[in-house]
Amino acid sequence: MSNLKNYLFTSESVSEGHPDKVSDRISDMVVDSYISGDPFSRVACETLTTTNKVVLAGEVRGPEIKKEDLIEKVRSCIKDIGYDQDGFTWKDATKIECHLHSQSSDIAMGVDSSGNKDEGAGDQGIMFGYACNETDVLMPAPIHYSHKILRLMAEDRKSGKLKNIEPDSKSQVTFEYVDGKPTKVKSVVISSQHSADINQAQVRDLLRPYMLNSIPGNFIDGFNEDEFYVNPTGNFVIGGPDGDCGLTGRKIIVDTYGGAAPHGGGAFSGKDPTKVDRSAAYAARYIAKNVVASKISDKCLIQLAYAIGVSKPLSIYVDLFDNDLEKNKFVVEKINENFDLSPRGIREMLNLNKPIYEKTAAYGHFGRVPENDGSFSWEKTDKTNVFSK
Repeated sequence: MSNLKNYLFTSESVSEGHPDKVSDRISDMVVDSYISGDPFSRVACETLTTTNKVVLAGEVRGPEIKKEDLIEKVRSCIKDIGYDQDGFTWKDATKIECHLHSQSSDIAMGVDSSGNKDEGAGDQGIMFGYACNETDVLMPAPIHYSHKILRLMAEDRKSGKLKNIEPDSKSQVTFEYVDGKPTKVKSVVISSQHSADINQAQVRDLLRPYMLNSIPGNFIDGFNEDEFYVNPTGNFVIGGPDGDCGLTGRKIIVDTYGGAAPHGGGAFSGKDPTKVDRSAAYAARYIAKNVVASKISDKCLIQLAYAIGVSKPLSIYVDLFDNDLEKNKFVVEKINENFDLSPRGIREMLNLNKPIYEKTAAYGHFGRVPENDGSFSWEKTDKTNVFSK
């Protein structure tokens, strides 16, 4: 994509009530529950959601947590998202099964630190981080505004301001790029579950303000109303896990950059921070964001590669998209000098051994605001001086 100057580019988002996101939320709640009891817990939790059923499976090492307590927390997640429907509810009609068991001793042996051996990566793999100056949070515009539409809808739905709209929603925003920069919105799609009490024209009227309030006026001036698509298939009353089975980790492009940058393939939710799928992707975003925030580059892509049981990354790749080889070399040198990218180094640098993961499960892991409890620490721009020439 870097060679094209004029093009259309589209990204999608899904709401916290999307079946896959319900699963992500529950898996990250499990991570937070174990880390709350022991900051060095190990968790790999997968969640399946379907009609009136939730199934948890995976491996854990940490404090003793009763299955009944986890099941109650699952119900709290479902209630907070807003599900109390015939086919999926936070109440007892939804059956919850917990099949979490102890972590493999083979994996533990490769990952744990001992003697002179530093803690190794929990798996092999490649992780990418990306940042660009298209938005104030240094995220690509299409995914940023797709998230924002759904986030504002969810806030008003939960407060009672937005009525007859149910939790399961999707959005999609297409931008027209001229000379490599986003210039205007070409089309917007919002699909949302709704009550049986309203028709599609009413759904359209309810959701139009969220498009208009999410996207800055300069991008939407002269927008063609024919390019605003709401529930294109028609009725959307049956939704959520009742309408479609949900699984942890199936929305990795929604979670990252909306397709504007590569993805290593590993999902984030349900994994404790020793898993480099998660922590190294956060570290790569942190570095890329600080590179762009330092204003030496309009955009930055970083790839990190790891081997299971080995602490240091096998390779670090940087692309600044400007063919300036000296600057590229400078950035790689600064990364090597200033960032410890071992699993332990990343966790300590970003303070990741905290119960901060449940809130990452919807509306993207990146482009968020760092919070006082330590969540979204990878969004800080406190290392720009490292890269400022």
